[in-house]
This record gives sequence, C-alpha cells and structure tokens, in this order.
Amino acid sequence: MSLPYILVLYYSRNGSLANMAREMARGVEQVSGVEARLRTVPAVSTVCEATAAAVPETGAVYATEDDLRHCAGLLLGSPTRFGNMAAPMKYFIDSTSGLWLSGALIDKPAGTFTSTSSLHGGQETTLLSMALPLLHQGMIWAGLPYSNPELVATQEGGTPYGATHVAGADSNSELSQTEIKLCRAQGERIARLAKKLSD
Repeated sequence: MSLPYILVLYYSRNGSLANMAREMARGVEQVSGVEARLRTVPAVSTVCEATAAAVPETGAVYATEDDLRHCAGLLLGSPTRFGNMAAPMKYFIDSTSGLWLSGALIDKPAGTFTSTSSLHGGQETTLLSMALPLLHQGMIWAGLPYSNPELVATQEGGTPYGATHVAGADSNSELSQTEIKLCRAQGERIARLAKKLSD
C-alpha cells in the first residue's frame, strides 16, 4: 500500500521553481507516513497549439488530473508573470473542472510558492492568484506562520503567504539558506496538516 502523498506541482522556466520544489519535497518527507510527488506542467505557446513530448527530457514528469485527484495535499508553484501565475500553470488548473464537480479536493490542505527577478516583482499577488482556484476547489490554503523566524529577518524571499525566491535580473541566483529553510518549513507544514486532516 502506498503512502499518502503531497503533490508538489510546479512550472519552472529557468530552474528556480524546480529547485524550490525539491526543497519543498524535502520538507514534506520530514513527516513520517507522508511522501512527496514532484510533477510539472508543459509550456504553452501564444502562436499555436503547443505540443510536448509525453515525458519531459529532464526533471519531473507532467502532472495528470489523477495526480491531483488522489493527493493528500498540494504545493503549487509558478514563477511570476506580471503579478500572476504563469500561463502553463493556469492552463493546467483551468482544465480541472472535473475535480471541482466531483469535490475531490475539498478539505485538503494547499500552499503556494513563487520566484521573481526582483524583491518587489509581484511575489505576494502571484501567491494569491494561485490560491484563488484552490479556494474554489474547496481546499484549505495555508501559508507560513511567523513561528518561522526567517520571515521576520529575511532580506530575500519569504512571505506569510508562502515561500518565495528572488532569482535576480538574470534569473540564475541560487536559493539562499533562508529561502531553503522556508521552502522546507512550508513542505513540512502542508504534510503535517494533511496528516491531521486525514486522521
């Protein structure tokens, strides 16, 4: 019998979100009896219907609706696009009306995470934009409490709405130790909540 899992679902263009997702998964797996499942979504095109290989060349495999349906909790990550989630993630989320109709995600915990080029590049609005469809699905959205001391002291990423990363103008800055700690804390929190809610 497989363990209940937290779906860590992300879209990453330059690698920052993939790195954050891996740290989230490490946090999830600090909670016994819960595992992490990393999944991504394919890119979309503005000029024509995009096609992608069934399995990406590198990184996590593409998410299916069943990955979402059967999760015990969700961590949803996207880079910021003008203060909003990126189109590939929105495209995937928009395809989940079947889950809404069935109520499959009601009362499951969820958290959101993002990365921007600059500190004030729309991190909090992006986290909120990802939370909106999750609330419509009946999920219980949870951020990061101030019991995480990094939230008070950070000069980098990190908000009470969820973990964030400042990637820099060239989008290749490594995650800071503060950002890693907050990613792991959020992963662990969603896993603990999922365990409590399923009990």
